[in-house]
Amino acid sequence: MRHFDLTPLYRSTVGFDRLASVLDQVMASDVGSNAYPPYNIEKTGEDAYRITIAVAGFSETELSIEARDGQLVVTGRKAESEDKANFLHRGIATRAFERRFQLADHVRAENAVTENGLLHIDLVREVPEALKPRKIEIAGKSAIEGKAEAAA
Repeated sequence: MRHFDLTPLYRSTVGFDRLASVLDQVMASDVGSNAYPPYNIEKTGEDAYRITIAVAGFSETELSIEARDGQLVVTGRKAESEDKANFLHRGIATRAFERRFQLADHVRAENAVTENGLLHIDLVREVPEALKPRKIEIAGKSAIEGKAEAAA
């Protein structure tokens, strides 16, 4: 019962279609998603974030991080081992996984590191100078008259 109809949003707004499609995509992928592997998302600064994923049993070579189409895709594929151990109990999951995170505009992955069975991915939001607020100085009437005289 977690279905939302965003059709009214498409009818009454202009330029927000990206937001609506992101909401559609998140809601569609959230319905059937599993909880493996567990992860945290934290805000570490004004424009900094960190995603931490529990990847116990995976080496760095078995993990892949890729940014594409406004998404961060983290994939884990366990290499086949030669020794076929006879487990009495297997509680450490090493099954393949793919986790997708929708990134906002101007957010990029800066670096990634594994530590104590956790994969830390640091993200940074870098707003271009053209989109940052800027102060416009107010010139007095004498400055405008001076420019008019210089042009003449």
